[in-house]
Amino acid sequence: MNNKILIELEIPLIEKKYDLFIPINKKVGTIKRLIEEALVELTDNAYVIKEDTNLHSKDNGMIYDVNKTVRDTDLQNGSRVILL
Repeated sequence: MNNKILIELEIPLIEKKYDLFIPINKKVGTIKRLIEEALVELTDNAYVIKEDTNLHSKDNGMIYDVNKTVRDTDLQNGSRVILL
């Protein structure tokens, strides 16, 4: 499991939290897109994908750059992330 990390993802729009394993070799933008696509399915289209959403650190509010790989960010096992 050296190629994945476990994060806690909070989505205020639907008032849910999820624990997710995400690959460290993918770009943050790809991870965000996959999460949003899964949310559409999980909520029976109640979640609407918007272009202006970002992944934020719950600890310091930093917005993660969609062009960086997860490995190149400060994300690690146990990181708390918010999708806004």
